Amino acid sequence: MTDKELSKLTPEEKRAERFKRWLEAPGVEFNSPEAKQAYQERVQRLQDALLMKEPDRIPVSAMGGNYALCYGGTTLHEAMYDPDKLCQAWMKFFHDFNDISDTFGGPGIYSAKVFEALDYKLYKWPGHGLGENVSMFQFVEDEYMSGNEYDDFLRDPSDFALRRFIPRVVGALAPLTKLVPFNSIMGMGSAVGFVAPYSQPDVQEALQAMINASTEMKKWGEKVGACHREIQAAGFPGIPSVSVLAPFDSIADILRGTSGASKDMYRQPDKLHEAMERISDISIREAIKSANAMGAVAIGMPLHKGDDAFMSDKQFETFYWPTLKKLFMAFIKEGLIVRPVAEGIYERRLEMIQDIPKGWIHWIFDETDMTRAKKAVGHLSCISGIIPHSLMRLGTIDQIKEYTRKMVEVCAEGGGFILNGGGIPEGGDPQKLRIFMQVAEEYGRYR
Repeated sequence: MTDKELSKLTPEEKRAERFKRWLEAPGVEFNSPEAKQAYQERVQRLQDALLMKEPDRIPVSAMGGNYALCYGGTTLHEAMYDPDKLCQAWMKFFHDFNDISDTFGGPGIYSAKVFEALDYKLYKWPGHGLGENVSMFQFVEDEYMSGNEYDDFLRDPSDFALRRFIPRVVGALAPLTKLVPFNSIMGMGSAVGFVAPYSQPDVQEALQAMINASTEMKKWGEKVGACHREIQAAGFPGIPSVSVLAPFDSIADILRGTSGASKDMYRQPDKLHEAMERISDISIREAIKSANAMGAVAIGMPLHKGDDAFMSDKQFETFYWPTLKKLFMAFIKEGLIVRPVAEGIYERRLEMIQDIPKGWIHWIFDETDMTRAKKAVGHLSCISGIIPHSLMRLGTIDQIKEYTRKMVEVCAEGGGFILNGGGIPEGGDPQKLRIFMQVAEEYGRYR
């Protein structure tokens, strides 16, 4: 179905079309008829849960995370530099645990060669700012946009990104500050004068760095994409998604940093609101375009700065929720399920986030009490709770089984629940992953 044809449908009809494509998996060459049947059964189970129905049993999502690398005999440092080692480790993890999960999520790992080609400054990673044996990469937060640059950003976000923000966070592209604004072609006497800076050697080197990085990214994408297709062909779906940040997080994570955004809430709230509105419009437009291009059924949204500990209830109501809800409603209009990951604790937010239509949101809670979450939003939204990493690392098998059993007991009634393993910290016991399916088999079947 074309974008034009899709645009004429209701949100529910659009969702049905997206779900149909997900179920039918056009272009996937399954390993066997049995693999195709298993794939469709798992997709149907996930769809039922997302739509607040009772499937045959609780769907289980085993998110291996970086643990899959450790289990597969490699390190994050090796995996970031060698996609073959990444895929070998991930396939070993998948083949050894494919009996316990309805969906697998590949580790969110990036190519270090792309980072190096760009001199990317937003991350530290093993072997580059961190020790080679570290099992995580680290985001480098700073005020990459000063407090007095809001007007420049609002005047032309694309130009600000190209000639100011990108040169600050991508070392190889620092010469882009020399470029003439592209919009100047509409008002200058010389129609081609904007090309003059490209004759400078450092600008040409910056362009070559982008070409080099894109070449590495293509190699990486081909290898990792083949790995995911192999898992899909064996009968295991993911939930096809596009990721977007909440507008406040776009500013507080990336542009202004936590400190800068916190001050802006008091010193220049109107500029902050205006910037979030502009960012939300851009995010909506680009996410929908990407979702339609890749056949996505959902929008993933990690929520970073909206938890109970970061801001007051009034600040959440004023600065965080309005543009976040704006994104929710725009994606729902396009027939897309929204999957916010409520990182931290959202117990004081539960009443406010009830202001959403039923059957469109899949809340994935981190440290929020799941009894309260089920009562507050479980009648409106599919929910998941993540098993604490501390329990996965230090708890006994019996403790993990009991914790999971209680979560199923609290959350499963009436449907709309996906059991999420969360992942095991490096060095954890792989048996702890297997306990989830055992619990689902024992306690998670609907009558």
